Amino acid sequence: MSLKVKIASGRASKALAEKIAQAYNQALVNVEVCVFSDGEFQPSFCENLRGSDVFIIQSTFPPAENLLELLYLIDAARRASAHKIIAVIPYFGIARQDRKDKPRVSIGAKLVANLLTVAGADRIITMDLHADQIQGFFDVPVDNVYASRLFLPYLKKRNFENLCLASPDTGGTRRAATYAKYLGADLAIGFKQRPRPNEIGSLQIIGEVKDKNVVIVDDIIDTAGTICKASNAIKALGAKSVRAMCVHPVLSGNAYENIESSALEELITTDTIPLRRSSDKITVLSTDKLFAKVIDGVISSNSISSLFDYDHFMDLNDIT
Repeated sequence: MSLKVKIASGRASKALAEKIAQAYNQALVNVEVCVFSDGEFQPSFCENLRGSDVFIIQSTFPPAENLLELLYLIDAARRASAHKIIAVIPYFGIARQDRKDKPRVSIGAKLVANLLTVAGADRIITMDLHADQIQGFFDVPVDNVYASRLFLPYLKKRNFENLCLASPDTGGTRRAATYAKYLGADLAIGFKQRPRPNEIGSLQIIGEVKDKNVVIVDDIIDTAGTICKASNAIKALGAKSVRAMCVHPVLSGNAYENIESSALEELITTDTIPLRRSSDKITVLSTDKLFAKVIDGVISSNSISSLFDYDHFMDLNDIT
């Protein structure tokens, strides 16, 4: 095993990468990006990588150049004779394209998995994949860590009375049910009909939310249409307060305006994707110490299974 560790970053996740490197007590490798007049770019590492275990941090949210830059960096590290190349992808974009759900479409998540492997990635570290089965698209190890490591202690610390966890749709029921079980809280489920992407036809709430402090749990918030419609419906049913919690703040289109004009009192999220702008309603929990802990586990060949163990969440105050 190589004892030399290098942590580098693409431009999209530079702020998070700096915090991860600091939590690991190491400086980021300097990366220069040459940009040509037509928009083509070429990143390069500014120090020797030969024989090193290189962790390249980059989320792959739009534009597509973020994914392309990650592929370039992996290829550059491979050609620089790195010992191992680990792609740390806090937000694995294109994860919603995980199956062929209509004729003549690509399975984008599988294609991206192939691209990362062919480029030279020996391992993938990511957080809360939109669909767990995406791990099977890879022929290299995948560590899919969960932001519940951060969210559950946060909710526990807030100690809301009459807490109710809610899923905005039936697809997220398992996640919300797991949170509710751990916190000893009630559960509510939203049933929505979506005629097309980013548009909601109708939404009904299943479960008792009257006089409850409700927290809606999801992995991604895109336009915030579902979350805001659910929060308004829950508030109309007599909830004492409504909050939302999501791992990846995509927040495209009018998401910020939708959130600020909704019944939501707070949106709790992470820094896997940098916010386009701040909002008094948005609380950001950093993933830096969690990723640093995973990196340490990979380098030391120690088990990181404790990071997936709900019974020991409160023993990890050092990362929250």
